[in-house]
Amino acid sequence: MTEYSLEPRRAPQGQAETQEQSVDLETLWHGVRRQLPLILVATAVVGTSIFLWSRAQPDVFEATASLVTSGNSSNAGGIRDNVVTAAPLPEGALQEALNGPVVLGRIIAGLRETNRIPQTLRTQLADNLQRELQLRDVRTLQLQNQLDFNGNGIYSVTARAGSPAAATFLADLSAQALLDWDRGRALSGVQRAERSLRAQLTEVERQLAQGNQTDLERQTLIASRASLQRALAQAGIQAEGATGSLELVSPAVEPLERVAPKPTRNAILAGLLTLLLGIGLAALRTVTDRTARSEDDLLAFGIPTLGSVPKLRRRDVVFSGIVRAARQAGLYEALGFLRVNLLTRLGTPGGQRIMISSTAPGEGKSSLTATLADTLASSGLRVLIIDADMRRGTQQDVWDKYESSHQWLQLSGEGGVRTLQEALRQPEHVQVIQAEPGVHVLPAGPGLHDSMGLLNRAPLNDILTRWSQNYDLVLIDSPPMLALADGLILGRHVDQVLIVVEEGKTSLNAVKQTLRRAQNANVPVLGFILNKVSANSREAQGYGYGYGYAPHKREG
Repeated sequence: MTEYSLEPRRAPQGQAETQEQSVDLETLWHGVRRQLPLILVATAVVGTSIFLWSRAQPDVFEATASLVTSGNSSNAGGIRDNVVTAAPLPEGALQEALNGPVVLGRIIAGLRETNRIPQTLRTQLADNLQRELQLRDVRTLQLQNQLDFNGNGIYSVTARAGSPAAATFLADLSAQALLDWDRGRALSGVQRAERSLRAQLTEVERQLAQGNQTDLERQTLIASRASLQRALAQAGIQAEGATGSLELVSPAVEPLERVAPKPTRNAILAGLLTLLLGIGLAALRTVTDRTARSEDDLLAFGIPTLGSVPKLRRRDVVFSGIVRAARQAGLYEALGFLRVNLLTRLGTPGGQRIMISSTAPGEGKSSLTATLADTLASSGLRVLIIDADMRRGTQQDVWDKYESSHQWLQLSGEGGVRTLQEALRQPEHVQVIQAEPGVHVLPAGPGLHDSMGLLNRAPLNDILTRWSQNYDLVLIDSPPMLALADGLILGRHVDQVLIVVEEGKTSLNAVKQTLRRAQNANVPVLGFILNKVSANSREAQGYGYGYGYAPHKREG
């Protein structure tokens, strides 16, 4: 009985770290490569979609007007030489003014009144600005500044609109609204002074009108009135010369090219992002994947992998059947490697019983059993296939696809039963299907619920010994070992067990559980068969599966 260990093998201490890193990088690369076609398709679809979507968006143009400010005004906030200048703006004040209802309201009103841009466009711009004002999120107008530590520098007002003329008009209108608001700060001080002077003058006139003052008091009031009248006249002159701390440096220039949309740039960026995201997800999936992806993944269990069988195209199986499809160049060579490895470990064939099982349904053990029997028969061996999966037997269906009409031969006795279910009850008289020269098949029969009870009652060792006398090898197609206990019962009466593992589907934990159950039941496991290997995997490339070494056909 073959002994094996569930403990992983350890590499030599000096090479362990290097080997582990190289295998990890190689595994990561092949994991990404398997998903690369899907990633490239997704990249193309996303890039094309973004390109078409961007082209469908309306054009956007930008225009910029520039303002200059000085933070060191010698007469700021006061009266000098009949000129009043507003105080320097604190940091962030102009941005708040542009986003506020006073300045933005003037801009919206100016848009609605102008005739320089089409009505539809100006209405749309005004409505957008009104909505942005209400949401406190102004995007149509942007303010950037380049100021030094003293507050001196440049403010740039950038406007976005659907046409070059509209963008230019909106930028100039916004700059003018800011200039008016800034001048209004200086003018508001003068206007307050005017209101104060008018109030004082009114009071003096009222006192003079009463006429009950002394001569000295009256002369004093007359002098005060004259002084207030001169100050009021001077305030009017200063109001005409009031100025803010901002000045227009450069009005907006009509743009020649749009700033958005940019379909090509957007498509390239979206494609690159999709590509990087896809590669990242594929790498993450590969790192976190705990399924059997290669023979290296199975080495840790201390049991050899006897062969890696590539995946067949569904179309070939449907039209040709699994046996004929398996004779194609790639799969034929893979089965040839499997046959050589199996016979090398078995020695001289002579009625040896090999059970082929898996961890779960759908991993291809029945198809593999049939194709392995076909390649063994091609080398001159006589093979008996026993379909022991009495709940879901499929061997007869596999061979019916190969040949619709079969000849029945005697396995034991004369006449008798033609299914495993009946043969376990009457093992003396059994017939089998001659699937092809050298391959005989004992079908499982209709689905049986109590298959384990039937196996426990039957003298399996005596029955299998009798049936295997005239064959070189007996291949027993058993149920999955994690799904049913039938495989563990059968495994105690065979010489070796092969476990089929499907690439990318069978989890390593399921393999570990299967081996633990086999060990507890004293079932001899000879090795693994990695099945349904993808064409771009390391195993397929390493063995050269494909049609590159097909027989050469002579011309003429």
